[in-house]
Amino acid sequence: MIFDFSVIWQSLPLYLGGVLVTLKLLAISLALGLAAALPLALMRVSRRPLINLPAWLYTYVIRGTPMLVQLFLIYYGLAQFSAVRDSLLWPYLSNATFCACLAFAINTSAYTAEILAGSIKATPHGEIEAAKAVGMSRFKLYRRILMPSALRRALPQYSNEVIMMLHTTSLASIVTLIDITGAARTVNSQFYLPFEAFITAGVFYLCLTFILVRLFKSAERHWLAYLAPRKH
Repeated sequence: MIFDFSVIWQSLPLYLGGVLVTLKLLAISLALGLAAALPLALMRVSRRPLINLPAWLYTYVIRGTPMLVQLFLIYYGLAQFSAVRDSLLWPYLSNATFCACLAFAINTSAYTAEILAGSIKATPHGEIEAAKAVGMSRFKLYRRILMPSALRRALPQYSNEVIMMLHTTSLASIVTLIDITGAARTVNSQFYLPFEAFITAGVFYLCLTFILVRLFKSAERHWLAYLAPRKH
């Protein structure tokens, strides 16, 4: 068996372009997903059923269905409705990048909301009592104590979600986007070198994963230092 990586070297610009597309999809999806997850997490910890139930149903449905199905429903499914095609949203919903980012953001928002809700519930009761003792309002309690504490404590779990989303962006190639996986599929279709094409894609994903892990480890050391055991 002979491997021909010279083709891969010639195709590096295509792969590097795919890396930029992947990072763009990841950044937009995570930003939108986190923005949606914050209010969803607050709804999930509410004791009022009318507030808690819609958020629970949303996260249950999104987490209970495959990401690929969600992407297909948004990119292909909505196009079958004439009302959608005639609406002002059609220029966006007919765009593969927009649909991919929307699908990824919806997916990650559900998982992130559950992560944050769990972190809020795990906040030590003493921190809440101390805030109440100094006369903080409910809004200030969430803004200054609960949410900052929950975001810090959620870092280890959220790092896993970010890495999973990085890998999930590979689905974007199915809707015509040339991300890292899309670049590998293009090289394979042109030169019929599946091993070389996809092993190269795997190396790029591995490098990006390593960078993300190191960044989150650094963030954890900075933001979670107060949780570390004190040396006597």
